[in-house]
Amino acid sequence: MGKLSDILGARSRDIQDAWDATAEAEDFAPLPPGEYACRIVAGELETSRSNNTPGYKLTFRVLEGDHANRLIWHDVWLTPAALPMAKRDLRKLGIVDLAQLEQPLPPGMRASVKLALRRGDDGAEYNRVRRLDVIGIDEPEPDAFAPEDAAQSEEKTESEGGAA
Repeated sequence: MGKLSDILGARSRDIQDAWDATAEAEDFAPLPPGEYACRIVAGELETSRSNNTPGYKLTFRVLEGDHANRLIWHDVWLTPAALPMAKRDLRKLGIVDLAQLEQPLPPGMRASVKLALRRGDDGAEYNRVRRLDVIGIDEPEPDAFAPEDAAQSEEKTESEGGAA
């Protein structure tokens, strides 16, 4: 095992000062029940850890309010008993065929997510998505480093008074 001073090197004093001045973060608590404006940031095939149940995990990022940037997860289980709810939720994302689960979701998809607070058998509280509704797709931010296409380049030349 290495020594901390070897790993930190010249930053050792800075890290020690920051350690001394930094308050410990609180554990994340579940979000309060309610409706949240979110962006869908991922949709991925999964299997549950406990019993290998097949599913599709959606990840949402809260966009507004006191809980902006917090993440919400929703498991859509792919079992015969859960298929009616799975088809309902996935249809809202434009997924109407199982093969579509292997494709990425469109970027910028916004959703309204209604959360409930549940308590597990062990007494721990957790969030559960009660409803989700896709409310639109945001235009992606322009990439400042993307090459100009021919039409943009021609428009720019004409607006600067040059001949095309």
